[in-house]
Amino acid sequence: MFKLLKTVIKTGESTEKYPFAPLAVSPDFRGKPELNASQCISCGACTRACPANALIMENDEANGTRRWELSLARCIYCGRCEEVCPTHAIKLSEDFELAVTKKSDLYEEAVFSLANCRECGRPFVARKLLDYALDMLAESGDTGELLEQRRHQLETCPSCRRTNNMLDAENLCHQRYLEEEA
Repeated sequence: MFKLLKTVIKTGESTEKYPFAPLAVSPDFRGKPELNASQCISCGACTRACPANALIMENDEANGTRRWELSLARCIYCGRCEEVCPTHAIKLSEDFELAVTKKSDLYEEAVFSLANCRECGRPFVARKLLDYALDMLAESGDTGELLEQRRHQLETCPSCRRTNNMLDAENLCHQRYLEEEA
């Protein structure tokens, strides 16, 4: 008996003192996703990459806002959102204690403003995403008239852009070209 006790004392503590002391996690631990809303451009890459559909992005045209929401109840902590985020706004934290008393505590959200179409005035794209795209164009070396053309295209909603690019009735019918060749 004394021999066993002596061996235990030599070995030291073999268990963690968790919940009384913080538990150290490994460096590649995948815990709760955290969004840095000031860094997020609201592009929606994370919502498309999420295999569990834990991330939702919805536009509210009446208020001119885009809402990003994370459901921790659905999240499988795979890290795809962190991998695809172009601005590194989502990071997986070391937080693993996710027990809550209210279901509403399982949801996190952020709200972003939308930019209006320069043609019809309807909100269609996140303001931060539009500014990010324009900054990237300017950084790539586009200047002058080319930059202004691309700015006009980016600030126009898809339906107005489609309407502006439609062929007129004369060019719509290709039958005319077939008759001229004959």
